[in-house]
Amino acid sequence: MAHYALIDEDNIVVNVITGKDEGEDGIDWEDHYGTFTGLKCKRTSYNTHANQHSTGGQPFRKNYAAIGMIWDEARDAFYYPKPFESFTLNEETCLWEAPFPMPNDGNLYSWNEEEGAWNVIS
Repeated sequence: MAHYALIDEDNIVVNVITGKDEGEDGIDWEDHYGTFTGLKCKRTSYNTHANQHSTGGQPFRKNYAAIGMIWDEARDAFYYPKPFESFTLNEETCLWEAPFPMPNDGNLYSWNEEEGAWNVIS
């Protein structure tokens, strides 16, 4: 069993499906599902997040695809749209990072773009 992201003309993931393993039955399933749906199709790994494989295997395309994510062919990666103007994309993980890390003190925080600060959520 494998997972595939279906991607529109703007390189946005519009669906993620479960399908056959790549090469099973001698078929290129990315090509097959892409032709069938009329969308770009790229395999994605359920076990990959932040360019790490949860079971120690080889990470695949930086992050498991989800609806609304961006497919970046140059990076061979899936990542979410930029959440705030001040955030930067970590090229290794393809996750967005704030200008400085969120405090790790047990409180819940949200990013305040106007203040450029983490605010405690009450």
